[in-house]
Amino acid sequence: MRSLLLLYLAFLLPVTASAEDADLGGLFEKMGVTGTIIISSDNGEKTYIHDKSRASQRYRAASTFKILNTLISLDEKVVSIEDTLKWDGVTRDVPEWNHDQTLESAFKASCVWYYQQLAKKVGGAKYRSYISSIGYGELHEPFNETTFWLDGSLTISAIEQVEFLKKVYRRQLPFAPSSYDVLGKIMLVEQSPEYLLRAKTGWAASATPSIGWYVGYVENQNGVWFFAMNMDVMSNESLSLRQEIVRESLRLKKIIK
Repeated sequence: MRSLLLLYLAFLLPVTASAEDADLGGLFEKMGVTGTIIISSDNGEKTYIHDKSRASQRYRAASTFKILNTLISLDEKVVSIEDTLKWDGVTRDVPEWNHDQTLESAFKASCVWYYQQLAKKVGGAKYRSYISSIGYGELHEPFNETTFWLDGSLTISAIEQVEFLKKVYRRQLPFAPSSYDVLGKIMLVEQSPEYLLRAKTGWAASATPSIGWYVGYVENQNGVWFFAMNMDVMSNESLSLRQEIVRESLRLKKIIK
């Protein structure tokens, strides 16, 4: 069954991506990182990939699920861009979580308690329906509605991340235009005269080994490029390599400067 799944996922990538990209492979080797990356143009005519086998393998979605979770929460009207959720006063390990949160601040800080509050309002049945109808990775039953994206109940591959992001960008999923507008605003990481970068980090800290994610897309004068990378995280200090590897990969392919 697993071999059939990997074969199916491999067919989601165009033929041009079938060969290992030496530049990207060299970058991972230089950084001393075990992981994968996919960079794909909007029309799919150009796709660069390092470690296609790993790119087909599903890992915990972690905070990359906040992209879909934001769309769901907005459409279900459990939150709006103007809302502020009060901090419960519990001091957590991430300093950026220890204050009141807006949707934008919580998204950018990957604030777990904030999205767990939204999850309680959305409910397990709604999540099950959305994830199934959209085809977002794989949701294992039973699952806890406030931890499923963190504990391994929801898994997704890098290939699936890219296909999902393309649907988000094209607004092909069943969400209101206003929900897409808000998501685009809070996903914005960098804006320059040459390009826009929208992205989301993820970290499955309790996995063994722990898995780091960085997924998103770049809009430049030549079109739109989508990316998804994941890596084994051997220490907290290596977490910054998620963004560093993606940015350097985009530079190698002359997508950003």
